Amino acid sequence: MPLGTWLKAGMSAAALTLAMASAATAAPTSEQSTAQAAAVTLRYDDSRAGSWEAAIAAGVASWNANVSNVKLVEAAPGTGAEIVIVATTGWPQATLGPVRPGRQVRVELGSQAVSQGYDKTRIAAHELGHSLGLPDTKPGPCSQLMSGSSAGTACTNAVPNATERSRVQSAYASGVAALVPSDGRNLIDAP
Repeated sequence: MPLGTWLKAGMSAAALTLAMASAATAAPTSEQSTAQAAAVTLRYDDSRAGSWEAAIAAGVASWNANVSNVKLVEAAPGTGAEIVIVATTGWPQATLGPVRPGRQVRVELGSQAVSQGYDKTRIAAHELGHSLGLPDTKPGPCSQLMSGSSAGTACTNAVPNATERSRVQSAYASGVAALVPSDGRNLIDAP
């Protein structure tokens, strides 16, 4: 190999090594740390939820847009799910989490609440909130997703507020939900 080619190759390798060393020793910003932290993925099965699919999709989208360290994804047909969602004729209810990967909770989306005028998307997002570890905050204003039916039938807010988001973020911080058992209580959301 001619000396000039050898020097260029050696300089390129040295530059690459220096660049990699600099990147490895640079302290990540808080944004990078958050982005690099793996989100806990929880699968949901809504195959027995009847006419609730659109409301469930909107409730899932609301949670996924508002928390970063837990993601709800639809389970592939025939696979297990941590959150099993079913349609019922009674009042909505759910098992209080935080649910962890490999465990299972149940969400019942009750048509009795809909027949009394409550919003389906708010109901779905609220019940998913229970699965993520949030208890009811009744009575409460419409701005609190977990105030549930106490906010009245005119309330259609399906977005968790800052406190609710923070509690879910804490429950799933650094994948810690895998170590924290679910509460396991069944919460019925009748007024």
